[in-house]
Amino acid sequence: MSDRLTPLHRAPRALLLDFGGVIFQTRKREAGRDDLAAAIVARAERAGHAIDAPTVRASLDAAITALGHWKHASSRRLEPREMTHREVVGDFIAADLPAPIRALLVAEAGDVLEDMNTMISDHEVRPGIRELIAHAAERGIPLGIVSNAHSGRSHRRILAEHGLASAFGVQVYSDEVGMRKPHPRMIELAAAALGVAPAEAWYVGDTQDRDVVAGRRAGVGAVVLTASKHTDNPPFGIADTADAVFATPEGLYEALVAAEEPAAADAPVEAPAAAPAVGTRAALLIDHGGVISSSTPDDELLDAFCDQLAQLLDGGDEHVDAARARALVADGRTRHREFKQHQRASADGIRELDATTFWRDLVGDGLSPRARALLEAEAHDLMFRYGRAKSRRVLRTGIRALLEQCATTGTAVVVVSNTVSGRAVRAECAAHGIDHLIAAYVCSDENGFRKPDHRIVEEALAIADADPQRTWFLGDKPQNDAAAALALGIARRVLVRGGSTDDAALDAAVDDGLATDVIHSAAALADLMTSARDAVGVATP
Repeated sequence: MSDRLTPLHRAPRALLLDFGGVIFQTRKREAGRDDLAAAIVARAERAGHAIDAPTVRASLDAAITALGHWKHASSRRLEPREMTHREVVGDFIAADLPAPIRALLVAEAGDVLEDMNTMISDHEVRPGIRELIAHAAERGIPLGIVSNAHSGRSHRRILAEHGLASAFGVQVYSDEVGMRKPHPRMIELAAAALGVAPAEAWYVGDTQDRDVVAGRRAGVGAVVLTASKHTDNPPFGIADTADAVFATPEGLYEALVAAEEPAAADAPVEAPAAAPAVGTRAALLIDHGGVISSSTPDDELLDAFCDQLAQLLDGGDEHVDAARARALVADGRTRHREFKQHQRASADGIRELDATTFWRDLVGDGLSPRARALLEAEAHDLMFRYGRAKSRRVLRTGIRALLEQCATTGTAVVVVSNTVSGRAVRAECAAHGIDHLIAAYVCSDENGFRKPDHRIVEEALAIADADPQRTWFLGDKPQNDAAAALALGIARRVLVRGGSTDDAALDAAVDDGLATDVIHSAAALADLMTSARDAVGVATP
């Protein structure tokens, strides 16, 4: 046991336990993998497919090893997701098996994984657990389970077989909630279900990389480990440490018995909801096209690009000259506009089209399989070159001075752009000689969402660690830029004339409260920002 007992002097208002390594000790069954292989062979036979057990066993051995590596890698992530049953079975368990058998096992994935969990290992209740459960019940301390699991239903079944199912007020399993530790929301969810805040709960696990990290991220009152074979062998270095480590849950039971009564209950806790973090700094979020630079269509640039596209696609089963290449691009652009119109009406957020879909499916529609394969393979490079070939860009008046003023006052500048190529946006800003004045770029093709979806602006605020009330957004499209900024509570939503929106629509956006200001150039925004700083009597944001 460690000597860090201070957090354990007062009993928790709820106790959250891991399944394996805490409630149960698992031991590999000597014939477990062979039994599972035989069960899979029998399942295949019922469907009319023949396969030998050694082939299945070899696939299982490879799968279990690979899953171990995947689990270790996942525990390094901030908010790891759990794979679906079908992914675990299709991509790991049955990856080496014939297609019809793999399809069968994927369709029956839930049953396959329940078999796997119960056949490969035996489960034995760890010493001290029954005493712990009884003592918690006597003191009115509710219990919950928070566990990574490929088969939560098998865990529920095992608990019932050992007479423990009724002891737990909530059971949170990764396969059932779609996330896995160290994602803190698993603990937050369990605590909320028991009516307490995470800070009022102890979390007990057996691993450093998953359990200790998850507990710290969730802000529990104490993190405790009951030692298992995993405890002293994390897959990588872990900065966080547990408040106490016990050889068995018997030590946890003794600590709970010795702990004083918990403090008075806080207010009832609701289920945690995802909410953007609010920073403290001032920032300028700025659109690119029409704001940082103005663009003019350039047939010479586009023709040169279409010549290169024709050279890529022409040959064999497909004749593509420069004229056809240009027609293909024009058709792709039309379909892209239709896609964006559809996305505006979608309930699944306003998503950006990825480069592969644009080139292979929109531009390449109707081309030969060979040509479509070329477009798919070259999609990202094509999109970068196309992004720079669509038009010739000129830096707008006042932009450089505005960005230099932001640098002087310590105001972080983040470009927030709906674009087919964030790489092209960065290249254009570098060509203008202003990239050193920009902290970061959040581009729709990389973020996955396009304005006015709030997620693209939310990422920019997080990068700048910005307080929305101290943040400015400069754009040229009321329904994209101003609307996205308003959704995140950004105080000053400024639109610049001379972009893609006519003056009447810009003025109407101010009248409607969508925007706060309309200006003629970036120089006017620099003056507005200076006036705002002077009004609160500070020299910098």
